[in-house]
Amino acid sequence: MTDSVLDAVKYPVGRFKAGPLGSPAERAAWIDGIAAAPAVVTSLVAGLNDTQMSTPYRDGGWTIAQVVHHMADSHLNAYARCRWALSETEFTIKPYKQDLWAQFADATAVDVTPSLDLLRGLHQRWVTFLRAMSPAQWETRLMHPEMGPLTVDSLVQLYAWHSKHHAAQIRNAKDTHGWS
Repeated sequence: MTDSVLDAVKYPVGRFKAGPLGSPAERAAWIDGIAAAPAVVTSLVAGLNDTQMSTPYRDGGWTIAQVVHHMADSHLNAYARCRWALSETEFTIKPYKQDLWAQFADATAVDVTPSLDLLRGLHQRWVTFLRAMSPAQWETRLMHPEMGPLTVDSLVQLYAWHSKHHAAQIRNAKDTHGWS
């Protein structure tokens, strides 16, 4: 598989690239995407059996179950990061080793119900939080040790993309295997 083909499979909606500060309409669209993500992922995995859930979304990639569990882990961190950024001065993100987290027993379990339940509740809280933010709060700066300086705006852009990114990986795996 060539690097460009692998990149297209690994990043089916393209790699993330933060844009400039969003307009109110763009922010509303990002929040709507975050709000919809749990239902989208739930519908994508509905009816998949244990063998299908244990199938990697691509050669060398995580299983479909691990992708769902990763979304719960990652979005839990993102929600907390948004809150920390607005409640601490010069907040620095604590990164986590997502590949290691994806190997823990709770992240390799075929049953994704707990992660889907977590995503539903988490996203409901997160969306309420985001919709109540003032324009100035969107510009709050924070530091990511690996990505450099960010704003809450760019962090929300990242997770709106992240939701689409992993949903597309699951959708593509289903299409590739004829599970649609």
